[in-house]
This record gives sequence, structure tokens and C-alpha cells, in this order.
Amino acid sequence: MSFSNRAFVFVLAMAALAYPAAAAELRSGTLELDPSKTLIEFRLPGALHTTHGTFRLEHGFIKADPGTGEAGGSIIVDARSGDSRIATRDNRMKESVLEVQKYPEITFTPQQVTGQLGTDGQFQAKLQGVLTLHGSGHQIVMEVKGRLVGDSLIAASHFSVPYVEWGMEDPSLLLLTVAKQVDIDIATAGHVVWTREPARSSDR
Repeated sequence: MSFSNRAFVFVLAMAALAYPAAAAELRSGTLELDPSKTLIEFRLPGALHTTHGTFRLEHGFIKADPGTGEAGGSIIVDARSGDSRIATRDNRMKESVLEVQKYPEITFTPQQVTGQLGTDGQFQAKLQGVLTLHGSGHQIVMEVKGRLVGDSLIAASHFSVPYVEWGMEDPSLLLLTVAKQVDIDIATAGHVVWTREPARSSDR
């Protein structure tokens, strides 16, 4: 899988649970994300080069109600885990931009899901919620693609964070300018715990 779709979309995966294509598959559930199978990558374009790095998922789960499309749960990323393989650059990112001593976590709180689930388990979805970064919450909508087979789910997504607009420091120095937004890509796998049986046609 290319970098362009391997990161912060684990949260979108539950949309497949909220709006399956067939009524026979309609059911509520909770997606439990596996940190060991979750890759969160960031990419920051610059005048001389593009910086690539990763963050670590601490833990996360997402609940979805197929009747209303409402979602809940919590995704927590360790802001202190940012790693671009250059210590001096990482220290500046953590101390001056993210200020991890004050804001050690990046969180996402899902609120609403919409999407479609195919008969083969392939899905496309949108997840709306609040991304809390550097102490401030921001409404975002992410798109996700993946596959749901039984109670196992894999998903990937991409979105961008306008970190300067959101009040964080611009790390540009003279000719060493960088973009004012950072691209985030997520790839993840998780386990679904179903909370009720699929709805049958007679139930509608």
C-alpha cells in the first residue's frame, strides 16, 4: 500500500457497520482497534525535501448505531511518539510545534457515520467527529475504504491537518520553508464486537 493511503482513518472504518448495503446485515457493533496493526504516517512537504514520519496509536474503539448513524468512542494517539528518524527535527516538532509537554495526546471522537457496505464486504464511508490537537478541538470529516469480513476489519484513509491555521507554530526557517498543512495517512486492522443480531426483513 502506498503512503498516500496508509494512515489516521481507523476512525472511519465503523461507517461500514452503521450503513450496510443489505438490511439482512444491519447491526450495531464496536470496533476495537489493534495498535500493533495500525500505521499512522505523516508527510510534510518542504522547499528542499519532504519529511516523513510516524505516530503510535495508544488505543481506540468506535461504536456505531445503524439505526441513527450516530457514532461514539475514542481514538488516542501518543503525540510524544512522533518519529521522523532525525532527533533534532523530532525534538523541535514535539517541543515547539506540538508542545507535547502540555498536550501529550492527539484524540479523535467520532460523532456520525455514513457509508455503503457491499455484499463482498468492501466499503466506502465518511466519518465526522472532533479531532483534538494541541489542546483545541476541530470538526473534521474523513473518508475511508476497507473491507469487513465476519468480525475482522481492515481500513485505510487520508486527510490533511492545517496545523498553522489551527494555531501551531510554523517551523519554517529562512529558505527551509515547509507546507502549512501536514498530510496524514492511516492503515489499520481491528476486531468488531457485535451488540445485536442482524436485522431481518420482518423486523423493518
